[in-house]
Amino acid sequence: MSVLQTLQERSNNTCELCTSTEGLKSYTIPPSLNENVANDVLVCKTCLDQIEGKEDMDANHWRCLNDSMWSEHVAVQIMAWRMLQRLRNEGWPKDLLDMMYLDDEALALARATGEHEDPDNKIIHRDVNGVILESGDAVVLVKDLKVKGSSMVAKQGTAVRNIRLDRENAEFIEGKVGAQQIVIITKYVKKL
Repeated sequence: MSVLQTLQERSNNTCELCTSTEGLKSYTIPPSLNENVANDVLVCKTCLDQIEGKEDMDANHWRCLNDSMWSEHVAVQIMAWRMLQRLRNEGWPKDLLDMMYLDDEALALARATGEHEDPDNKIIHRDVNGVILESGDAVVLVKDLKVKGSSMVAKQGTAVRNIRLDRENAEFIEGKVGAQQIVIITKYVKKL
């Protein structure tokens, strides 16, 4: 059974965050690289667009987290925690965060994207042109790069899709070039 089919079955064909039935898709929670049931949630188009920043956050839409934060599935709990963190200045999300419990491993994964940090303290990744990079973005290499530890050379113009950000250092991102996962310095990439 595919990951999408398993998620549809586990959620009864509804968004695991807001219970909508429209435009459902599997979403792999960052920084996970591989799609699997433990790292994925089934979300509707509205939730996905706001998670990925394609639409402005609608605080009223996310009142559904009052229910979904109690899900038995850790991936759903982590996404609820992250969205509540983004909205914490609204007031009511702070109350829900105070009630929410995540074990140490789940909390570490939830914090991996830095949602809980103040914007002033957040590490910001920028490409060669100063454009802000986000997890999941696609970039292109602006020069040939020798991959340390291998004989491979990543050629200029190579597209790297679904990048992951290094949460410790603003100069590093990760992505796949061919079949190999590599670390890339941000000054050598341009966002697509």
